Amino acid sequence: MSSTAQEKLVHSFRDYVKKLMSYQQAISLLHWDMRTQAPRRGMGARAELISTLAAEKFALSTAAQFGEYLEELSEPSVFATLDPITQGTVTECKKEYERSRKLPPDKYKEFVLLTNQAETIWAEAREKNDFALFRPYLERIVKAKLEFINYWGYEGNKYNTLLDIYEPDLTVEQLDEMFAALRQKIVPLVSAIAASPHKPDTSCLTQSFGLAEQEAFSRYILERIGYDFEAGRLDKSVHPFAISIAPTDVRITTRYDQNHFNVALFGCIHEAGHAIYEQNISLDLLWTPLCDGASMGIHESQSRYWENMVGRSRRFWDHFYPDLVKAFPAQFSGVSIEQFYHAINEVTPSMIRVEADELTYNLHIMIRYEIEKGLINETIEVGELPRIWNAKMEEYLGIVPANDREGVLQDVHWSGGEFGYFPTYSLGNVYAAQFAHAMRKQIGNYDELIATGEFAPIRSWLKENIHQYGKMKKPNELLADVTGETMNANYLIDYLESKYKAIYQL
Repeated sequence: MSSTAQEKLVHSFRDYVKKLMSYQQAISLLHWDMRTQAPRRGMGARAELISTLAAEKFALSTAAQFGEYLEELSEPSVFATLDPITQGTVTECKKEYERSRKLPPDKYKEFVLLTNQAETIWAEAREKNDFALFRPYLERIVKAKLEFINYWGYEGNKYNTLLDIYEPDLTVEQLDEMFAALRQKIVPLVSAIAASPHKPDTSCLTQSFGLAEQEAFSRYILERIGYDFEAGRLDKSVHPFAISIAPTDVRITTRYDQNHFNVALFGCIHEAGHAIYEQNISLDLLWTPLCDGASMGIHESQSRYWENMVGRSRRFWDHFYPDLVKAFPAQFSGVSIEQFYHAINEVTPSMIRVEADELTYNLHIMIRYEIEKGLINETIEVGELPRIWNAKMEEYLGIVPANDREGVLQDVHWSGGEFGYFPTYSLGNVYAAQFAHAMRKQIGNYDELIATGEFAPIRSWLKENIHQYGKMKKPNELLADVTGETMNANYLIDYLESKYKAIYQL
């Protein structure tokens, strides 16, 4: 192929991919609107619109013309001469093309419509505390996922195919080993904490907090840690989320609880961690599928890092506690920083995953992981979920949900068919601890920066080592480049033991 012909081919290919990404941006924007602003009576039409656009994007992404582009550009002698971004785009598109081509287009369109309808029904079922309302939709979603796995194929465990969507190359065997290591250390630590007489006084967190004041303080903290409001916004939703339209437009949501301080602020910091990642992806990757996080595990490492390792740290509040007292004088004026720090790091079994402390949080993920494996390997039926959910909550956390809303209906993920997603939350905790360990070694005044509210050097390190690359690197490659290791849960275990043994004087 002549150089002129190859340049023309690459240009046509990149234009084609830009069109695909344009559809994706429009779909993302409609998703944000449906979950934040759209009136209830407009939900049905909005779901159909998203389904139509998704079907168009799917048709483009599986078209013979696209396949021809990928075949020609993947030819070794051609591929070797491409620039790194085009190489990465070809590789990522080819993987998705081969996956998508195995699905009948009508099945895919039906699934998109089903999940958009199911999300609305889930919100209604959650509000009405009625799993039976959501059950038929979830049964259809699980059935569709099993059909998709049959089209895609699998190696070892069926669940591996779904894991690969969110965390490339991750397997059930690796996760089982990781969770076993965490379980071995976390469960005894939780038991020791339960027996400790040194319990935090959390009464300061469960007073009445004005919603406007909560939002104002949350916005202040987000601005200070580096969330760019000129490239994003903060809204309310039933379930907090971050959504990226482009690095210049990354939106987050939270939910407010007038009687519980932790809910909105730490939810905001968590979602801002996702958003800061997306806002700092290189603009050179815009209009390609590489303009995204390396994986959901890497993505979650950023949100969990900012929420817990920074936002719940003593040094963070050494700096920001006076601001908090100023914002909420009636609630915190008589509360010492020590009491507040211990209160926001209380370890106690809780019903709601997004409100769980960082120690027991991984137990919530284990419950969902085991249920998902059961559903996908057909050892659990959807109709059994409320009973199984409650039984596992009692086994792992010693508590039983009083209703479906605080039990099996609390998460939005299954309504969107996002099976294989939940394990990445715990994986993110593991990655975050490894990244933080590497950061401490490379940034000599790391602790001082947090204690003085100077986060720019930390953000710069994250951008240089993680954020800018988007999807140019696979998770394992990124982890090895940054830390020199493969996945290692010991850093998370050491961090949790050190922090909570000190708080509970063990």
